[in-house]
Amino acid sequence: MYLTLSTRHSPATDLGYLLRKNPQRPQSFPLTFGRAHVFYPEADEHRCTVALLVEIDPVGLVRTRRGPSGEGGLLDQYVNDRPYAASSFLSVALAEVFGTALSGSDSKDRPGLMAQALPFEVVVPALPCRGGEPILRQLFEPLGYQVTCQRLPLDAQFPEWGESSLFRVTLSTTVPLPLLLSHLYVLLPVLDNDKHYWVGDDEVAKLLRHGEGWLANHPARELIARRYLKHRRSLFAEALAQLIQDDGEDPNTEAETQAAEEATVERALSLHEQRLETVLTHLKAHGAKSVLDLGCGEGRLLRRLLQDRQFERILGLDVSHQALEAAAERLHLDRLPEAKRQRIQLLHGSLMYRDERLSGFEAAAVVEVIEHLDPPRLAAFERVLFEAARPALVVLTTPNREYNATWESLPAGQFRHRDHRFEWTRAEFEQWCATIAARFRYAVQRHPVGPEDPLLGAPTQLAVFTLLDSQQVTLHPASPE
Repeated sequence: MYLTLSTRHSPATDLGYLLRKNPQRPQSFPLTFGRAHVFYPEADEHRCTVALLVEIDPVGLVRTRRGPSGEGGLLDQYVNDRPYAASSFLSVALAEVFGTALSGSDSKDRPGLMAQALPFEVVVPALPCRGGEPILRQLFEPLGYQVTCQRLPLDAQFPEWGESSLFRVTLSTTVPLPLLLSHLYVLLPVLDNDKHYWVGDDEVAKLLRHGEGWLANHPARELIARRYLKHRRSLFAEALAQLIQDDGEDPNTEAETQAAEEATVERALSLHEQRLETVLTHLKAHGAKSVLDLGCGEGRLLRRLLQDRQFERILGLDVSHQALEAAAERLHLDRLPEAKRQRIQLLHGSLMYRDERLSGFEAAAVVEVIEHLDPPRLAAFERVLFEAARPALVVLTTPNREYNATWESLPAGQFRHRDHRFEWTRAEFEQWCATIAARFRYAVQRHPVGPEDPLLGAPTQLAVFTLLDSQQVTLHPASPE
């Protein structure tokens, strides 16, 4: 199987810099199911074309049990369309061979070019379209592609055999290269309506990561998610829930901006460090051994939890893939000793939807999160945390709006971050805490964090909720030394 990718950008040979593949040198790459070859049939300043050719070993697939699902017998296992029809094999090869471009990493030789919309033409000589040409157009045309396709016969020498489900397809568009590769990565196996490997929870994260910025608003997002996840209902429901809650704001960008803006306002106090240490102190004092960090961001609290052996089970959840990647780097997950690595897990997910993976934890930390939620989402989050997950201990922080008057850099009436939906006074926070405690059967205590002003209070307000239900997990407070 193969595809070609061409551009008439001037100079067209910039394509080699974007893909990190020299037009003058053919290259080969080993894959778990065969081998990929990259070469340039044409490369001059007016037009440049790269070809990705994937060789599949059908015998090897059968021997390693990675063959196409649902074979009826040995003949079907060895004789099928997988070696020449574009499918999830080609999608995986794209990610393996052009992974740097797919991730959007800029070329040092052509800075800024990766983010530019460039003219591209993709040709796939044999593309399965389960559902025919309408499905093909339904998937690509809403993304701005001009689609040209020709249905292929089963055998050109025997026209009476009729047509196959394969099409020769040409896709023309003007987009940044990483976005084009993301479209192909997701939609090739969707068109084939099959995958050559087992689909598990991690496939939801892959779909959301590569679909970021375009899938949530795609009119066929349900079809895409269902086929990409091989019609597994639980995975489809999880993916769809997170796509629906995506209101068009980029959580990665929001996370970066939030951190920068709030750090600017609070830098003089090192307030975030004080918040984290205070939260950690309460978690330790209550003897929690398993902790959720909801809205974990780049993992600053997670790092503190991981350093303390009291915390035997730690889970960080965030809606931003980029934040989770930063957290993994901060925690050096790939280099941790196995025993330590087993104590922590990072999950991509929304705070708006019930998630069984959040159940069974003794404690939850919610640090500077709720102020980013508008009223409907805050109400949903309240039920997710206090009703569904229902940890025995919740330690939660949020800004004190009254204290904003002490910052000269913050105009009167303005929140500390433009994404904040609200910032409560101490009285408003007290009322919210009391309502939550009464509704969900928790006791609550409030504490100031940071230097206190005699009239305006502290910059951060913290609440400690402890569950009243005797049937829930019992914490074991640390013994005084």
